[in-house]
Amino acid sequence: MNQQAIEDYLKTIYLLEQTESPVSTSRIAEARQVRPSSVTNMVKRLYDRDLVHYRKHYGVTLTDEGQVIALEMLRHHRLLELYLTQELGFGWDEVHEEADALEHVISEKLEERIAALLDHPQFDPHGKPIPARDGTMIEVDCQPLTQLAQGDSGIVSRIDDDTNSELLRYLEQLGLMPGTDIQVTKVTPFDGPITAQVNNEQIVVGHKAADNVYIKKQ
Repeated sequence: MNQQAIEDYLKTIYLLEQTESPVSTSRIAEARQVRPSSVTNMVKRLYDRDLVHYRKHYGVTLTDEGQVIALEMLRHHRLLELYLTQELGFGWDEVHEEADALEHVISEKLEERIAALLDHPQFDPHGKPIPARDGTMIEVDCQPLTQLAQGDSGIVSRIDDDTNSELLRYLEQLGLMPGTDIQVTKVTPFDGPITAQVNNEQIVVGHKAADNVYIKKQ
């Protein structure tokens, strides 16, 4: 069991824990795109290393030590995504895979140099909070665009699925980027599209895509 595999699993479990805790092995398998039996074997090994709490038919949660590692990887990942976009000219739809590979190999010294160069940022290019060195993160009260009503307004806070390059390109074309003002002008019932005012233009966004756009209401 190599260190990269350990870090990948712990980060995955941490992210899933934000909406489901304990996390089922089937959800981990879906997120990691591996067989459930592979997840069970890995989780047992993580349990033996005191990195997770695990009970059969109950699910998985991180121990304090496991969470420290997961947050460190998340900090590396999100700092790298921002560095790649701001300093190297990558598009926000290109950086996930690059950061996935690099997050395991950068040193703590390089991590801090990147953070200092970027003026110790709090959010990545997709609007997701970057853990501080002590593991703390800013919490933003926001909700999916699909939960807003006609007439509601706010600011695009973050994009939930930041791994889908096609989705990110689509949202960028519509102007739905973090920090953008938005006002809902029409909500089509039965999970239909949403019409909104963005950058002084009327846009129409499908329900599935809108569900990934989180808004901080004004």
